[in-house]
Amino acid sequence: MLRTHKLGEADRIVTLLTRQHGRVRAVAKGVRRTSSKFGARLEPFMVVDAQFYIGRSLDIVQQAESLGAYGADIAGEYERYTAASAMAEAADRISEAESTPQQYFLLVGALRSLSRGEHAPHAIMGSYLLRALALSGWAPALDDCARCGAPGPHDRFVAQLGGLVCSRCAPAGSPRVAPDALDLLRALLAGEWEHVDAASEHALAAASGLISAYAQFHLERAIRSLGHVAARPAGRTP
Repeated sequence: MLRTHKLGEADRIVTLLTRQHGRVRAVAKGVRRTSSKFGARLEPFMVVDAQFYIGRSLDIVQQAESLGAYGADIAGEYERYTAASAMAEAADRISEAESTPQQYFLLVGALRSLSRGEHAPHAIMGSYLLRALALSGWAPALDDCARCGAPGPHDRFVAQLGGLVCSRCAPAGSPRVAPDALDLLRALLAGEWEHVDAASEHALAAASGLISAYAQFHLERAIRSLGHVAARPAGRTP
């Protein structure tokens, strides 16, 4: 479940990322009533098995069974909630163009990890964003120059050019990136969590800033929730 909007006095419009049919928008009738039999299941960050009646403009939810009740554990902690909101917002944007089962499973896995507090919330979010973009064909260049292909190592990261660039291709004023932040970017993209959990707060903050800029440039839209994501050191959430 990506997001919801109120409709009338008791209904909601829900937006879901599905395994087989990409993004689906549907009306959930009566879910805001206390007597609704599946209202709590149709909340953001929940994973459900849903059945729909196909409508002209919007489908109608007929049934919803819970498969992953991650919403309460995520919503109960601010950092988890903001990270999940940013992931859902990015998934919504990505699925406007195309969606695959891999995108679905990636998001579900990230929400599950977030709800369990397995790693720092913004580290999970950063890994999700990099891997979701890579699945869409926008993997950042983290070794050779993104523009001319010159072999690395390079230390200039330019989101508009696709990642790391050599000194000849880097626009004037391009900031240098510390080696530990670049190593962390590679670990987040590869899902190497031992490396991620051992990273310094400074490296994680630097990597998060690069990921934010890169994701928003390639999605061609600001991810509003990223403005509320607070950086924390890597490791398990207390």
